[in-house]
Amino acid sequence: MSGGPGPRVHAAVLQAASVCLLYPDDAVLAALPLVRRTVDELPPGAPRERLAAFLDHAQSVAPGELGRHYVSIFDTRRRCCLYLTWWTDGETRRRGSSLAALKARYRAAGVEWDSTELPDFLPAVLEYAATADLTDGLALLQEHRAGIELLRLALLDADTPYAAAVEAVCALLPGPSPADVAAAKALARNGPPREQVGLDLLPFPTARTPDAEIGATR
Repeated sequence: MSGGPGPRVHAAVLQAASVCLLYPDDAVLAALPLVRRTVDELPPGAPRERLAAFLDHAQSVAPGELGRHYVSIFDTRRRCCLYLTWWTDGETRRRGSSLAALKARYRAAGVEWDSTELPDFLPAVLEYAATADLTDGLALLQEHRAGIELLRLALLDADTPYAAAVEAVCALLPGPSPADVAAAKALARNGPPREQVGLDLLPFPTARTPDAEIGATR
């Protein structure tokens, strides 16, 4: 979409992907028809096609089934981690500094973080980009491109419809998505501690409560 659609389209894609990647509680399910209308108004391209594919699935299964699937993918699989600094820092002291720096980055853009959710939660980063600072948000996603691409590959490997929402985000970022894990890791300018990004040696992050909200507010 580079060189064509402008900021409004980019923001719409990021906001739609943010909602799609949240735990499908009642509020999220109620928002899906609005997300669908937004996606249907997007210009043709990979982001629209991939988001529509996810929404087709989400609206064709029972709410309880979608929720159980979400938990089985994101709360039990290390390689399907939605927390961006986990991919770069693992469970190290450096991650705490990265999270603090991210909160400060939000604050500089006028966003005060008041959620129990961690600020590196991918749906929260997407919402920040879509509603607070698109330029910085896209830069932030690009800085974490390797982790996002590794997440995309893991979701494709898990054969989950949630892969489509992440593919939509990756399609907004410069250059083609890497085809395999080795190529995704090569995107990182500085690897995580001991080059263990995405490996089972990294402890699994604390499980997120399903009813947690993004909580980034002006």
